[in-house]
Amino acid sequence: MLWLGVPYLLYLGALPFVNKVRPLVFGVPFLFFWLFAATLLTPLAIWFTWRGDHRAGRGSGAGGDKGSATGSGTGGGR
Repeated sequence: MLWLGVPYLLYLGALPFVNKVRPLVFGVPFLFFWLFAATLLTPLAIWFTWRGDHRAGRGSGAGGDKGSATGSGTGGGR
C-alpha cells in the first residue's frame, strides 16, 4: 500500500523542488518533463500496489467476487 504514496510525492511533494524552467530536458522545461514522467510512473506504482495486495491475499480482483463477471446474481433486469 505504500506504493500509492508515490504519485502523491511525485506530483505534490516534489513540486517545490522541481518548479524550474531550466534545465531543459529534451527541449521542454524541467517541470513539464517531471510531470510527464510522474504521469508515466503512476500506473506502475498502482500495479505494484495491486501485486502486493494480490500476493498477500488481500486483493479480490477488479470485480469483487468471481460470480459477478458472469452475470449471475440478483437484479438480472428481467
